[in-house]
Amino acid sequence: MNLIAEFKKKARQQVKTIVLPEGDDDRILPAAKQILSEGIARPVVLGPEARITEAAAKLGLDSSKVRLIDPATSPDLARYSQIYCQRREGVSESVAKRLLRQPLMFGAMMVAVGEADGMVGGVSCATARVIAAGGLTIGYQPGVSSASSFFVMVVPECLGEKDKVLLFADCAVNPDPTPQQLAEIAVVSGRSAKSLLGIEPHIAMLSFSTKGSADHPHVAKVAEATRIAQSLAPEFKIDGELQADSALVPHVAARKVKESHVAGKANVLIFPDLDAGNIAYKLTQYLGNARAYGPILQGFAKPISDMSRGASVDDIVGVTAIIAVLAQTG
Repeated sequence: MNLIAEFKKKARQQVKTIVLPEGDDDRILPAAKQILSEGIARPVVLGPEARITEAAAKLGLDSSKVRLIDPATSPDLARYSQIYCQRREGVSESVAKRLLRQPLMFGAMMVAVGEADGMVGGVSCATARVIAAGGLTIGYQPGVSSASSFFVMVVPECLGEKDKVLLFADCAVNPDPTPQQLAEIAVVSGRSAKSLLGIEPHIAMLSFSTKGSADHPHVAKVAEATRIAQSLAPEFKIDGELQADSALVPHVAARKVKESHVAGKANVLIFPDLDAGNIAYKLTQYLGNARAYGPILQGFAKPISDMSRGASVDDIVGVTAIIAVLAQTG
């Protein structure tokens, strides 16, 4: 199963405007050219005007079809600064202009005001900067206090099923989430699964205990997070605490869990901390020969995401397709 091809197909059905804020990185303009040629999105590239204009010309990129913007000289800078000041009390316009001259902040502000549908950053900036830009401009979904991340995992053979698709969270952002944060991660992961994958989420809150089989503060944290998540999103099937086998394997679930809409059929796995999530996705990827797509940021009011600084042009194009699909349901 080639999920990226599926995401690209979906992206073409309702083309969105996606900002690439790191135009001074050598990978961004080639990625924008490929995004345009494949019809995945309308790319907007931010960066120093002289450099990106010259590079685009050398690349043969049609500047009439790709917006090239220098935030420092953009006529929108003053307007964005005024809007930013209105939304963030106590910030002066001069401070706002200094902030919004930064491409990450400018790009996120484009998304915040509805002049772009999503943003893909992080190719040359740290994850923390991408998250900060999103938090300061776009903000979070109602009831969500912080960003998190997910991976889409495609396991070639899983319990007799070919190309099993699972969503893992959080595998890249929150080292030790509180019960409230863990509950929020579960809820936004359910939304991500529904929006991106088109599946009905069955969300398992994972632990080393199943329904009280062990007594420990770590177990109590997951149990509390489960109760909070169920109250936040009663429309979703959420259950815990569950061991991984209880969550995934029907005959194990039948022995260990008396009644559950999730046990034995989970497709969204919520890990209790970053140790568990990061280790699990890498073991699944390398020992299970699974394909791992991500990490994709989630929790923001509008879709933005981060890239590895080692990302290839194809990686940037693929994540752009994912953000474009998420923007279709936003």
